[in-house]
Amino acid sequence: MNDETQPWNWPDDLDALAAAPSNHRLVFENAEVRILDTCIGPGETVPMHTHSWPAVIYVFTSDHLVRRDIDGEVLLDTRITGEPPEPGVGMLVSPMPPHTVENVGESEVRILNLELKR
Repeated sequence: MNDETQPWNWPDDLDALAAAPSNHRLVFENAEVRILDTCIGPGETVPMHTHSWPAVIYVFTSDHLVRRDIDGEVLLDTRITGEPPEPGVGMLVSPMPPHTVENVGESEVRILNLELKR
């Protein structure tokens, strides 16, 4: 995850809505927040993208995921670290530099991202 004190050096075309529109749907946006509905089907990999703001995420449905950085290095594999987040769980996450997310499970992953703009 990105250190929030560092400048954001990634281009706008890597923003989740621009780079992975099949997986991210805009629910609401104003000057303070942006809400994205994120869906990842079983076996699907979300294209390389970023999230430039910290966010509160809410898990609707979950399964095992692998997150990789811009170089293809594994950042997270829930099959190794334990169970994926339980549905109904919320958590605060930092801005995310370029990454992909692969759903390696058998169920759809659906997350609501409430991005907190600065």
